Amino acid sequence: MTQVRAKKHLGQHFLRDLEVARRIAASLPLDGRTSVLEIGPGTGVLTQFLLQNPDIDLTAVELDSESVVYLHQHFPQLKVVEADFLKMDLKSFFSDKFCVIGNLPYNISSQIFFKMLENKEQIPCLVGMIQKEVAERMAAKEGNKTYGILSVLMQAYYSIDYLFTVHEHVFDPPPKVKSAVIRLTRNDVSRINCDEKLFKTVVKTAFNQRRKQMRNSLKPLIAKENPVFADPIFDKRPEQLSVDAFIELTNMIEKALKQD
Repeated sequence: MTQVRAKKHLGQHFLRDLEVARRIAASLPLDGRTSVLEIGPGTGVLTQFLLQNPDIDLTAVELDSESVVYLHQHFPQLKVVEADFLKMDLKSFFSDKFCVIGNLPYNISSQIFFKMLENKEQIPCLVGMIQKEVAERMAAKEGNKTYGILSVLMQAYYSIDYLFTVHEHVFDPPPKVKSAVIRLTRNDVSRINCDEKLFKTVVKTAFNQRRKQMRNSLKPLIAKENPVFADPIFDKRPEQLSVDAFIELTNMIEKALKQD
């Protein structure tokens, strides 16, 4: 039988604690029969609990060929796609909505969330184990030092729950950092009340110089003599602005750009 070695270049840390895996699987909100995509199942520690749930129609995506062989041998009923999740055309695999779950590779976790945003109309929820620091950043509210780009962009479309912390010793090999399980649930916002592309640009530009006031950090976007800078919102630093405030700011900048 195939044995699977954890590969550093894939960011693999295999979960060994069955109780943690059971808790992750149970954290997925289901409403009847649900299509679920597991990212990076590895040796199937989480997979086995997902397969036990009759309400889950499970597909797994795995890049590691050793893991793919192992999964076929141990879970012959599992649908396995050998692919890179970041390069998948999700609409070709799922014609309707689906949830995402997994012990996500820490080296690409942010990219996974950005791809999730690109497909937000198809993905109503995600339960994932990621680096604790990233989980705290994503769930942070304005005024918190960890509040940043990922916080604003994800919270615009998803409610985020920090579920529980996972310690290093339950993995093989143990990572150098603590982990956390989070749940993202799609909110009622079908479309934010501003230009979405400009919104992303404003958020990223603002946090690229997060210690500066907005009028300084956003100078790359609009001329410094533009009268919009007189508004008090530009006295603030990006971490002080809520998602709604960033939406308001985006509309102000769009109007200013048209004047320029």
